[in-house]
Amino acid sequence: MTETPSRTYDIAVLPGDGIGPEVVGCALEVLDAAEARYGFSTRRAEFAAGANHFLETGELFDAVEPELRGRDAILFGSMGDPRVTPGILERGFILEMRQRFQQAANVRPVRLYPGVPTPIAGLTPERCEMVIVRENTEGAYVGRGSTVHAGTPNAVAMQESLNTHAGIERVVDFAFRLALGRRRRLTLCHKTNILVAAGQLWQQVVAEVGARYPEVEVDYVHVDAMCFHLPLTPERFDVVVTDNLFGDIITDLGAVIQGGLGVATSANLNLNASAPSMFEAIHGSAPDIAGTGTANPAGAILSLALMLGHLGEGEAARAVEAATVGVLAELPTLAGPAMGATTAELGSRIAQIVRDGAADAALVPDSLLGVLAGLAPSRLAA
Repeated sequence: MTETPSRTYDIAVLPGDGIGPEVVGCALEVLDAAEARYGFSTRRAEFAAGANHFLETGELFDAVEPELRGRDAILFGSMGDPRVTPGILERGFILEMRQRFQQAANVRPVRLYPGVPTPIAGLTPERCEMVIVRENTEGAYVGRGSTVHAGTPNAVAMQESLNTHAGIERVVDFAFRLALGRRRRLTLCHKTNILVAAGQLWQQVVAEVGARYPEVEVDYVHVDAMCFHLPLTPERFDVVVTDNLFGDIITDLGAVIQGGLGVATSANLNLNASAPSMFEAIHGSAPDIAGTGTANPAGAILSLALMLGHLGEGEAARAVEAATVGVLAELPTLAGPAMGATTAELGSRIAQIVRDGAADAALVPDSLLGVLAGLAPSRLAA
């Protein structure tokens, strides 16, 4: 009789829209392999969420919040569909989850892996290894907006940005603790010369929190200058902390530098274990290629690696990351039919490497786990 592993985790799975079900399916196949190899188990509950469910029922985050809240972690696919007015799914589900579950820090590693092509000439993995920490519950994404005289030449639209000392402080403190365990350099990215009120509050909080971490060197870069420095001198940056809107933009630029949106990953972290954290690739739903088998599942699988690290399964997380990198390095290109393998085939290839214990740890001497270890407790530690 086979004994049930003592390390069992309750995982919510939200495949979502477009390519979400395909890439999440690959991540779950890799998760099966990791469980078999490393002796833990998961109880998985899949939830219908996204365009189809909304169009059929009108339901958004409210409908699943009670069932998600008790989970140890959430593995998320993608959300968005041209049949639904932009903003309904994004605000009614994704942003609502981030706020209600207080997933205060959106953490996006930007690292160029060995053998992975980049459009930046001469860039090497040694020069591109940073983490961008984006404030995840405030800013322009949660401020109120209004339009008057809509549909006329006199239309006026107003959009607010909300910034609080408490909201900034918790994510800045996380970023400092992260930098303390890395190269001890933190960069604030904002636009303080134009967004004066918000910028001054961010600078004030960074100075206050920085006094608690004298070992960490602090500098500042305007967001427009960041778009110049990031592709040309990424080695300048270790941990970058920024607001919600700027973080959304510069991490897409970072994804291009590291090989494309298909290989980029993120964690939406609850920093006090009061609710589950959520893990997702940063690409969108890509409805134009859904069902074609041409999506790269690496971002979703690396999100799984982050989730495993968050849950305390460090050995499995490192193996998943290394196996993914090894497969990426073999591909002629990182997207589309020219990859030479389908989405499902790539997922199966990575899963087999994990199952066989054949991942080359030398490919990831500094694991993605460095962005999470000991900094954001999981629900299991609550």
